[in-house]
Amino acid sequence: MKRMPISGRVRQALREATMAGHQRVDDLFSRFSLDTPESYGAFLKAHARALAPLEAMARPDASRLPKLAADLAALGESMPDALIMQTSDSDAFRWGALYALEGSRLGGSVLERRVATGLPRAYLSSVHEKGGWQAFQQSLDAAAEGEGDDWIGEAVQGAEAAFALFAAAASSEQALTHG
Repeated sequence: MKRMPISGRVRQALREATMAGHQRVDDLFSRFSLDTPESYGAFLKAHARALAPLEAMARPDASRLPKLAADLAALGESMPDALIMQTSDSDAFRWGALYALEGSRLGGSVLERRVATGLPRAYLSSVHEKGGWQAFQQSLDAAAEGEGDDWIGEAVQGAEAAFALFAAAASSEQALTHG
């Protein structure tokens, strides 16, 4: 049996390992309505609670936090307190978290279309430029080159931690909003 190159294995492992966490996050965030300033503001605050620590740890090439803060300010809201994130000094963990963070841009364009007219949308419209997701995946492959199963395991832990943080942020904001 021929062994799959690390690049294909890391992406496949990340996709498979995070499927349930990704679905949980989608389900939690689908409870937010994007058609009123109040509910959309709660949605953005939930994202801010997770995005701030994630970006600080994962260090994406293009931060979306300023756009998120601007959208909240346009709604008369301030940035909420960030959640505490499980972290690791491992480069693989950082890449796994970055995988989840960059992947979240893909859903932004879909969600942006659901935002009511007149509401700010800089954060959700901050998607990858053409070819950006593929370029990120190539960078992930390059980072994993020459690494083994331990690296993949640490990357999976980073991605799972990112999804768990988004889930906790959604649950936290829903509890604050709905008591």
